[in-house]
Amino acid sequence: MSYEFTLREVIPATPQAIYDAWLDSNGHTGMTGGKAEASANPGAGFIAWDGYISGRNLDLAPGRHIVQSWRTTQFPEGHADSKIVVTLTPVEGGTLLTLAHSDVPDGQTSYEQGGWQSHYFEPMKKYFAAFSGTPGPSAKASGL
Repeated sequence: MSYEFTLREVIPATPQAIYDAWLDSNGHTGMTGGKAEASANPGAGFIAWDGYISGRNLDLAPGRHIVQSWRTTQFPEGHADSKIVVTLTPVEGGTLLTLAHSDVPDGQTSYEQGGWQSHYFEPMKKYFAAFSGTPGPSAKASGL
């Protein structure tokens, strides 16, 4: 069995800056604090948070949305990957990031109840606020 949930957060950056950072190894590492290997190529695999998370790019629309298969090392053996849909909508003060996470293994509620917030949204806010939504030196080095 599995479940799904949706979270929303305003991030102080443009949709394109978030999209670019999410799909870039240096950018993803910088905005979350966990080592990542990422790619902006459809079908490409990725790892995040020092290998705790892995998956594949399923559908990409630059500056608009990212769809990825997603699993952690905590998923039960034999459970299919979950799926995340990250939708990026420009709003005053930055971007409304809407995250729909489906096919999450039953009982793994920590992703919804603080995991995304503490490991993604809060670090992303700090990362992008450091240069007011305009890529700073580390982001420029990663191609943002």
